[in-house]
Amino acid sequence: MQVDLIIFDCDGVIADSELLSASVLIDQLAQLGVPITMQDVRRDFLGRSFPTVAATIRSRFDLALPPDFEATYRARLLQRFDTDLKPTPGFDAMLSSLGDRRICVATSSSPPRVAHTLKVLGLTDRFGAHVFTASQVARGKPAPDLFLFAADQMGCTPDRAIVIEDSAPGIQAAQAADIRVLHYTGGAHLRDQPAHQGVESFDDWSQLPDRIADLRPAGGRR
Repeated sequence: MQVDLIIFDCDGVIADSELLSASVLIDQLAQLGVPITMQDVRRDFLGRSFPTVAATIRSRFDLALPPDFEATYRARLLQRFDTDLKPTPGFDAMLSSLGDRRICVATSSSPPRVAHTLKVLGLTDRFGAHVFTASQVARGKPAPDLFLFAADQMGCTPDRAIVIEDSAPGIQAAQAADIRVLHYTGGAHLRDQPAHQGVESFDDWSQLPDRIADLRPAGGRR
């Protein structure tokens, strides 16, 4: 199968950031008397936009979050990124091996957060303007809107694209868009966690070419 475009999720795929994000959120909620765990974060928040995360917290814990909750979270998280953020292991080498293959980012992160992430990782120029966020579409993951938008902006039909995701909502979004998807499990937050059922997975970026070669079309046909 021909792959003309690789669409990368950002957090947990490009950036090994999910444990940092979780620790900031867990600490901030603890200050409000709301105890959550990393397993709670994996199950309920991974791959979702912050407005969705905040709405879930308000509903589940019947909690009125402080007006500055989101701004404080984002500021603290970017500070952690400045000191602790790294790419997922082997990502830089894999990216260099792609040559001139078309690539882009499609993420639930806010535009400032993904811009800061790519800057810290030295990847701003590599992706350029080919960075798309949930703020540009009506519905975030698990709806297909973001991946369809990214493929359209890159001039690629869904059947010639592939999505690399780490989260269940992201995988569901790719499947809803009829775009082939691989589950990347090499981020620190998925260590010792089961792979998504029914989706080809890998945990080492050096495996990506073989995984792409083995992919079936989104509809399951060769």
